Amino acid sequence: MRLDLRHLVFGAFACAAGVSVAYIERAAAPAHAQAVEGSVVPKSRAEITLSFAPVVKKAQPAVVNVFASRVERMPANPFLDDPIFRRFFGEGGGMPGRSNTAQSLGSGVIVDPAGLVVTNNHVIEGMTDVKVALADKREIPAKILLRDPRTDLAVLKLTEGSNFPTMELGDSDALEVGDLALAIGNPFGVGQTVTQGIVSALARTHVGISDYGFFIQTDAAINPGNSGGPLVDMNARVVGINSAIFSKSGGSIGIGFAIPVNMVKSVLLAAKGGGKMVKRPWLGATLQTISQEIAEGLGLDRPTGALLADIDPKGPAADAGLKRGDVIVSVDGQTADDPEAVGYRLGTKPLGGQATLGVLRGGKKIVAQMRLTPAPETPPRDTIKLKGPSPFAGATVVNVSPAVVEEMSVQGAANGVVVSEIEDGSFAQQLNLQRGDVVLAVNDQKIDSTRDLEKAVSSRAYYWKITLARGGQVFTTVVGG
Repeated sequence: MRLDLRHLVFGAFACAAGVSVAYIERAAAPAHAQAVEGSVVPKSRAEITLSFAPVVKKAQPAVVNVFASRVERMPANPFLDDPIFRRFFGEGGGMPGRSNTAQSLGSGVIVDPAGLVVTNNHVIEGMTDVKVALADKREIPAKILLRDPRTDLAVLKLTEGSNFPTMELGDSDALEVGDLALAIGNPFGVGQTVTQGIVSALARTHVGISDYGFFIQTDAAINPGNSGGPLVDMNARVVGINSAIFSKSGGSIGIGFAIPVNMVKSVLLAAKGGGKMVKRPWLGATLQTISQEIAEGLGLDRPTGALLADIDPKGPAADAGLKRGDVIVSVDGQTADDPEAVGYRLGTKPLGGQATLGVLRGGKKIVAQMRLTPAPETPPRDTIKLKGPSPFAGATVVNVSPAVVEEMSVQGAANGVVVSEIEDGSFAQQLNLQRGDVVLAVNDQKIDSTRDLEKAVSSRAYYWKITLARGGQVFTTVVGG
């Protein structure tokens, strides 16, 4: 699971104490006081044996366990060239060729008879070998068709067999708080497990799990290993992909989060189309959360909606007639209470056609029709993998464009070049460069393109003064040459 889990175990004792007290009180009460007003005695065996078993039997064959791994080569220790050192300290750690295997365990669900499996991206992130264990005990290798870090979703393809059992995709927009739900997965690696609860809340934002922070909250027990497994409705349909929990103990305390299945559909559509990434509609504007103070300043009766703080003059929002200071309150008639909701609603829309935006401007409601087009790649990426004696060696960089900004969630980048990939063990990794970093200047030389950066680092220097933007903040560091 994504959220950090701290150890604080006391819930089990509290539950045990509560059950004991309730039992003692009931035993001590007079017989006539034990009947609860309005209660009805079951009149048939069928009423006594109500069960979720039919739903589980229909859904469970499509739920799988996902095992991912990668081999990590350990760096050679130069001291082990000395036979005396090897005699005293052994020939183990650091010997050339020694390796460790990193492993990950999660769950998934088959959504296509051809063997397409949906799981969480964090289950297979950084992994190279993936196997899937089916409910009938078969283990089948799988290849990764598509990773979508922005939603924390991934699509796998089983490489052997056909006509696999599948689970139907439901409609997460039809869910209501209080609906019954089942979570199926492999918690803690104990084996396939079913838990039951309700939909506790909808449209949970500010959870901090992925770029599209719009989640279904459930109290069905979800634990580490459930990641990627389905949240199932009473018609045995997938309504969400279990992604994270909030916990202080390492186990479920009844606060779990699932990615709505309507977002899953857009990722699955891209994978079926052979895409390596998901292209979504581009708003062409920066949105801001509305606080109580901003709401009062705009004359709103409550702090809801998404404020347009900045607009690209060539973007779809500008073409639709939107202006700075407008507040988006709905997308295609569905309420949008904050920027995350606007992003989610647009992110589930297919490219092409239009979306109807409900907007508040100067206290008046207006309607805007916005084209659903992808962000443009202007200028072209001009991808370069940097080499040579600089700290950037091993980094792959691309030019800044609206498409790159959207894809990598780059904040506040109008110029510079973006780091798109870091080679393991490279100088760039040692410098702690990260995917999404924006290189603005090197040795006080402004960087406007990948060619500028390639030229700036092509020769040795006594020192490297590097200006970067990360997470919307700009900082400068100096490292030796």
